[in-house]
Amino acid sequence: MTAFETALLALAIAASGVVRPWRMLQGNGAVTPLATPLLATLVILPWLWAWPMGGNLPVPVQWSGAALAVLMLGWPLAVPVLVATGMSTVLTANASFGQAISSTLWFGVLPATGVLLLGHAVRRAFGANPLAYVFGRAYAVPLLVLFGCTLGSAVAAGSFARTGDSTGWVVAFLMAMGEAAWTCATVSMLVAWRPQWLATWSDARYLGPQKSPRPAA
Repeated sequence: MTAFETALLALAIAASGVVRPWRMLQGNGAVTPLATPLLATLVILPWLWAWPMGGNLPVPVQWSGAALAVLMLGWPLAVPVLVATGMSTVLTANASFGQAISSTLWFGVLPATGVLLLGHAVRRAFGANPLAYVFGRAYAVPLLVLFGCTLGSAVAAGSFARTGDSTGWVVAFLMAMGEAAWTCATVSMLVAWRPQWLATWSDARYLGPQKSPRPAA
């Protein structure tokens, strides 16, 4: 853990709090649709992060879940969820406080921020295109972001300095590709069956106004 990592994490938490993410859960006396993906993420993601790491591999082998969390919850609400998930590894994975902060930054907050920024660039470039959302924001963007953050984590930890082969690059890419494919598949199903569980999706924006069928004569 470095002071720089701690400062970046604190900055992200502060930025998330400024926009008051809890407003996304406020409804007119009813449970909002995002309550279900929020509770599911809080239950499943800490369990995935509790899995053991990748032994002596030059890069950490860890599931992130940040991309799907951002697409479902939005960046402001995803950040505190990812922070809580990362801090839970102190109890579930016997991680030190410093290790938990580093993991939270490299596999939680930074990927979430990258998915937000690159996803915005995809939307600006392709407009309200459903294919661009599914294959761009839900696959290509997570692939690039997770690959870069995994390598960045290894460089920050000095792992690449201890190896001269390309194993780290291969492992990082395979992990990113696997999670990106899983994210894309999950988002595709949600678009079809539960679009209200995606804070970044809107039927009106991506599919246009829905015309009601003409009544029979």
